[in-house]
Amino acid sequence: MAPDLNSAKKLFIFLGKSVFALLEAMVFALIPKPRKDVAGEIVLVTGAGSGLGRLLALSFAHLGSVLVLWDISKEGNEETCKMAREAGATRVYAYTCDCSRREEVYRVADQVKKEVGDVSILINNAGIVTGKNFLDCPDELMEKSFDVNFKAHLWTYKAFLPAMIASNHGHLVCISSLAGLIGANGLADYCASKFAAFGFAESVFVETFVRKQTGIKTTIVCPFLIKTGMFEGCTTGCPTLLPILEPEYAVRKIVDAILQEKLYLYIPRFLYFMMFLKSFMPLKAALLLTEYLGGFTLMDGFLGHKKQD
Repeated sequence: MAPDLNSAKKLFIFLGKSVFALLEAMVFALIPKPRKDVAGEIVLVTGAGSGLGRLLALSFAHLGSVLVLWDISKEGNEETCKMAREAGATRVYAYTCDCSRREEVYRVADQVKKEVGDVSILINNAGIVTGKNFLDCPDELMEKSFDVNFKAHLWTYKAFLPAMIASNHGHLVCISSLAGLIGANGLADYCASKFAAFGFAESVFVETFVRKQTGIKTTIVCPFLIKTGMFEGCTTGCPTLLPILEPEYAVRKIVDAILQEKLYLYIPRFLYFMMFLKSFMPLKAALLLTEYLGGFTLMDGFLGHKKQD
């Protein structure tokens, strides 16, 4: 009898908490959640030398954050540093770092801790795309995709998460992709690396939740293509539902999600509906939808650019 009572009690507690969580979500859907103050927070952005990373750095400069900029391009990173100071940032630090190299990440991270302090907001943004079909892609390029798009997240977390845990304060931001949610033609290695980044960030979030490290937040961002030049030449078959995103719009959404401490951000909003459909739609119908949205020909005109973001 006692086990039955315990099971019933457990069920009622679960249902009660679930109803409360749903009501809370509905309230915040109607009334925006208060945005946190990040003035004085030490924000590290990887891939800050151009594109999305540069715009993210400038946004946090306007918010009064201390900026730590990482990029493999010294010239591009220094330009971002200059722009951040012009945008009002009083403390900006630029470091040349190849995030695909574990020991270099650890070395530069130690330098940051000594010269700036403990990073409280980590934005893993650096990424590359090969844009080749799987069998046409050289092994070394596939390895590079994983090193930059996924493995770098392991090393930056290892470097900066312990201090966040010690103070129970921090925010981990993973810039994944729609390609981290759905497989795409011509993007096998890229999708694999982005799926890995998504799964890793989500797993670490669960670890912090289980350990009641409530002061450490996670935001996982999955955007469609953004006009940063990284996917130059790519097209969308349905710009109304799946538009190629303007960088400024994407950054506004990302920063807002961080300030509201959202766990997931998909942009555009149609991606939420796509993922819902993926969970139950018959295969043939899903393939027809993908064809209609231009998913099969997305990479046909891919040009990319010499400098990867």
